[in-house]
Amino acid sequence: MAGADHLTTIISTKGQVFLPSAIRQRRDWRAGTRLVVEETPEGVLLRPVPAFPETRPEDVFGSLRLRGKPKSLKEMDAGVLAEARK
Repeated sequence: MAGADHLTTIISTKGQVFLPSAIRQRRDWRAGTRLVVEETPEGVLLRPVPAFPETRPEDVFGSLRLRGKPKSLKEMDAGVLAEARK
């Protein structure tokens, strides 16, 4: 992000902050993009809202029905490796 450190913006009377177009284009942030605003020790961090809520393994374990014989760890590893090679 060469040059991005020197970009500046202004806070409007309504509290709006305008992001320079170069940053919006690099990040592919279009009008309507929802951003999480997080205060950090270094300043304010903006990042896009995740498309899906965070899910913990315990939230989804057992949600799919098993059909057939369970796969062994060796079979699962082989399947993952085969897909990675594609």
